[in-house]
Amino acid sequence: MFKKGEFIIYGTSGVCQVEDITKMQMKGIPNDRLYYVLIPSSQKGGKIFTPVDNGKTPMRRVMNREEADRLIEAIPGIEGLWIGNEKLREEKYKECMKSCDCREWVRIIKTLYTRRIERSAQGKKITATDEKYLRMAEQYLYSELEIPLEVPKEQMEQVISERISKSLAE
Repeated sequence: MFKKGEFIIYGTSGVCQVEDITKMQMKGIPNDRLYYVLIPSSQKGGKIFTPVDNGKTPMRRVMNREEADRLIEAIPGIEGLWIGNEKLREEKYKECMKSCDCREWVRIIKTLYTRRIERSAQGKKITATDEKYLRMAEQYLYSELEIPLEVPKEQMEQVISERISKSLAE
């Protein structure tokens, strides 16, 4: 069970802070069932109420500093997603996003950076679908990493790039 004040990843809502753990006083809801009251970092003024024992939506703790450092070190070795079929590619992106797994988000980002470069060389822009999933994967990953690394998410791409370049140069 998570604690009040703790940061978690909640399904496709991304980083949320546990504001409270309470029983709901609503008709049709058992009085003994506990609920998390979550504040999503991506929605100003938003609140999510979810049962503590929710088995449908993945929930996990945000990475700690050591886990975040290990993930960044591992990025060069994480394989991209190479799917030729456009429809299958979007399904795979959705699957990766729903997994709540940082490595899957990295796979999407790496894939779409590469696709952007390839399409640019052909005089084409990245597709709207690719752009959507790139932004989503970056938002999820950078929002999570900003907590243990204490770096604003707007600077995360630069921080990650510098750390990878430095480690590859060593």
